Amino acid sequence: MAGMALCDPGRLYNILNQQRRLSRLAEPNYLCLLDARTQREYDESHIITARRIEQSPTGEYLVPDSEELGCVRYCVVYDCETSSLDCCDYEEEEKEKGTHSKPALANSFLISLDAEEGTAVQYARSLEQFTRHPVLVLKGGYRRFSACYHFLRTQKILWMPQELDNFQPYPVEILPAKLYMGNFKQACDQQIQKDLKIKAQVNISEQPATLFAEGGKYLHISVPDSLEADLFSSFATICHFIDAQLDHGAVLVFSSLGISRSSTATMAYLMHSCQFSLKRAWDHVLKCKTNMRPHRGFVKQLSDWETQIYGATITDISEPNY
Repeated sequence: MAGMALCDPGRLYNILNQQRRLSRLAEPNYLCLLDARTQREYDESHIITARRIEQSPTGEYLVPDSEELGCVRYCVVYDCETSSLDCCDYEEEEKEKGTHSKPALANSFLISLDAEEGTAVQYARSLEQFTRHPVLVLKGGYRRFSACYHFLRTQKILWMPQELDNFQPYPVEILPAKLYMGNFKQACDQQIQKDLKIKAQVNISEQPATLFAEGGKYLHISVPDSLEADLFSSFATICHFIDAQLDHGAVLVFSSLGISRSSTATMAYLMHSCQFSLKRAWDHVLKCKTNMRPHRGFVKQLSDWETQIYGATITDISEPNY
């Protein structure tokens, strides 16, 4: 079985906001987001694209199509406020009842949840056997997620393919409620700046941004995305600017596409101010934005930056990962 794992609200936020050419939410096998709360709570509001777990006429929960679960990259379950994977000896109780040996229905099967506490964990446990990746349980549930990301709440139940194609992702979150990384279009979106409480921007592209909140701080490092481009000489300036602005609010680092230059500057900051090695910074940013990719010239400059900070080269950039 694939198992279960807790998912911090920030990780789900980043899962929801991944994009390639379009939002990844438009991909059919990307995310299965399941709401285990009551019908009334779901109808009042839920996380965008979430489906409520259906119940049989007798009140038992239906597991979605097992073939769908077997193909999906992320399966995330949430209830009101689950904060751990402890489940009150649920497995032992189910073994005693013999429910594990019940045959599956054609496209779904039933599971009886006796206790409201830990509903997401109990339900996630029933999905483990179908998924290729661990079933994720949202830590803190809907209550915590909606407190952090109120702008990702909705009452919308049905999403048409074209609506998902047109969904506009937010910048990914690098440090909770502090540091974000995105693209030029997101940097010019005033609603995004307001929702994320962005107070400063770092623009790592040749084009100056035209829209930003009045009174916000702005640093523009005009650098082309080419092998000969020099970002190394600006790393210290970028890091000191971000450090100074984080005391006043969130900072957005962006470049044209949010893939190469912005990720390079973000990793340089993590290495300088969070004491990350290049490998740790790389892994962290890649987890936040799965298609980030500094070109080879910037990777060499990050390695030089690591050597300057720590007095030695820690990360071997000749490995294929880089």
